[in-house]
This record gives sequence, C-alpha cells and structure tokens, in this order.
Amino acid sequence: MDTLTAEHRSRVMSRIRGKDTQPEMAVRRTIHALGYRFRLHRRDLPGSPDIVLPKLKKAIFVHGCFWHRHARCKYAYVPKSNVDFWSKKFDANVRRDQASAEALKALQWNVLTVWECETKDIGKLFDVLKRFLSDATR
Repeated sequence: MDTLTAEHRSRVMSRIRGKDTQPEMAVRRTIHALGYRFRLHRRDLPGSPDIVLPKLKKAIFVHGCFWHRHARCKYAYVPKSNVDFWSKKFDANVRRDQASAEALKALQWNVLTVWECETKDIGKLFDVLKRFLSDATR
C-alpha cells in the first residue's frame, strides 16, 4: 500500500524527468571531455537515442536502472503497491528498448546502453565511452 496520498504521489511522479537527467549529463560531460561533439534526442532515429554521434553512426541510450530494469541492480526494484501495473509498464519499457536498439542496428548504427548505476564511477565510464567511441568496427 502506498504511504502517500494520490495527489502527493502524482506530484512526485510528475517531477521525474526524461531528459537532462544526472546520469545523462554525466555521460554528456564525459563524451565532451573526450573531444567528441554530439546531437541529443534525435527523433528521426528509432527510440530517439539520448546521445547521437552521426558521423560515427553511434547512438547511446542512458537508461535509469529502475525504469528500464537493469538486471541484478539494486535500483531495479519493483514497488510493493500496484504490482500488476508496474510489471506491465516495466515489461513494455524493456520490449521498447530492445526494439529500438535492434532497429538502429538494422540501420547500421552502433548502439551502447549506459545504465544509471554505471555513471557513478566516472573513471570506468570514461573508459567504456572511450572504447566505444574510438572503435570504428563496433
């Protein structure tokens, strides 16, 4: 059972942003520090990737562990209230994410998913992004 009133829960949920999140900003700062320039949220590409490097044909999704169900992550818990609703929502998110990545790959794009929990260690994030962006065959 939810401990918040319906109005308070609605207000809390309405403040959750989909763009310019802290994890996304950490990835953007790191890519910029690596010397790359990029585009944001290209709607003409499947799934509107968070970060796009058109010349390299590379797309990066920055996923929140909770919303996108990062496997074996402590942030990917299921709320105790309204379990059926959340299960359906999470399943739909995962299916949509997979379809978006597959569609981009079919268009010869290289796709990387960075998880929210992976943005906590900037050194490791730097290495992952450097490897992904410098590898022309990936």
